[in-house]
Amino acid sequence: MPDSAAPATPSLRRVLGRWDLTAIGVNQVIGGAIFLMPSQVAAQIGGWSPIAFVLMGLASLSVALCFAEVGSRFESTGGPYLYTRAAFGRFVAFEVGWMQWFTRASSQATVMAGIPLALGYFWPVMADGWPRTATLVGLTAVLTWINVRGIRQSAWVVNALTIGKLLPLALFIVIGLRFVDLGSLAALPPVSVGQFSTAALLMIFVYGGYDVVPVPAGEALDPRRHVPFALVGTILTVMTVMTLAQVVAQSVLPNLAAESAPIAAAAALLIGPAGAALVGAGSVLSMTGNNAGQILNGSRMLYALAEHRELPAFFGRIHPRFRTPANAILFTSVVAVTLALTGSFVKLAVVSALARLVTYTGVSTATLRLRSPTFAALVPPATFVAPLGPVVPIVATLVSLAIAAGATREQLLGGGAALVAGAALFALRRFWTAEEPI
Repeated sequence: MPDSAAPATPSLRRVLGRWDLTAIGVNQVIGGAIFLMPSQVAAQIGGWSPIAFVLMGLASLSVALCFAEVGSRFESTGGPYLYTRAAFGRFVAFEVGWMQWFTRASSQATVMAGIPLALGYFWPVMADGWPRTATLVGLTAVLTWINVRGIRQSAWVVNALTIGKLLPLALFIVIGLRFVDLGSLAALPPVSVGQFSTAALLMIFVYGGYDVVPVPAGEALDPRRHVPFALVGTILTVMTVMTLAQVVAQSVLPNLAAESAPIAAAAALLIGPAGAALVGAGSVLSMTGNNAGQILNGSRMLYALAEHRELPAFFGRIHPRFRTPANAILFTSVVAVTLALTGSFVKLAVVSALARLVTYTGVSTATLRLRSPTFAALVPPATFVAPLGPVVPIVATLVSLAIAAGATREQLLGGGAALVAGAALFALRRFWTAEEPI
């Protein structure tokens, strides 16, 4: 007789390996900024730029090590939301999860809006009017469809686009290293504390994005081991690429600080017009890959909040065939493309500074808190422990707080408004569901 029991609720598929998670991290960190940042950093600190990229990479590594340690305790979807929930309770965790989703959607819109501009380098008509609208809607629809179809398909696309964006940068670096003048790199101009602080804050934001690595842990094969590997691998890969790109650009361009598109300008000098076109194509691939990753990670954060009944069950529903959080994916994409088409993302971008402060500080302090014997029976033991005892979490907390020190008044007010909105959503939860959170 056929089984008359109700069918089991579909669950997320566990298919992501350590290299898939690493690609997700690298793809998220290396967006369009790497093609613009060398000149902006050089404008502040000149020849100190490569050294600063290494120092800020190590500073970011301290935060990533905290993510790696707490990530090695958990196997479910949610990343920072889960860690801060275990350490500090539901309210703090909701604010972290809300801010993460909010910045993913607005960041997706920001990067998406840059794609027609990059395509305009080859075909000027693409940068405005209905071609721009068609590009934004069409690209979002394709990436959304891929994300709904399955995590394996999403990972393939992210992996391919990550390789696609790294190849032009690798070619640029390999060719450019032959023209590096070590003597000019050794000339270090005097810089003020203010200039270095400004450059450091720029680079902290450039290195940002690795916090998405543990978010899809519920779809990873062995998240407690693979998440730490991917976090460390992401920072080391990004630090190497960014530092070497800065070295090459600084050696090739005599007036780097004045260049609006430094990597493209340097590539044109090294390879000719084909080099500039290659970098332009790489920037389009970079932004497209970043968008694919934003949809994947933003939707999983929304799903995690719904899974713990902090948001309506609608966002936590899993497609019975594809086993993806389809509703969360669709909602995240609709919000992002609406922001991109209306230009609203420009105003929402100010939230990212406080969002990173909340997320990074929450995870760094959670690292110390979850080490306490009080939590031994509440969370699994860490399979990876950051070295040097409390030193790394303390340094990571200071790095996180530096974001607040460098934030503008507009960024603090915008981030504060987003936190208040999150608090209001949290207070309204009881009207969404009669069930208790889990």
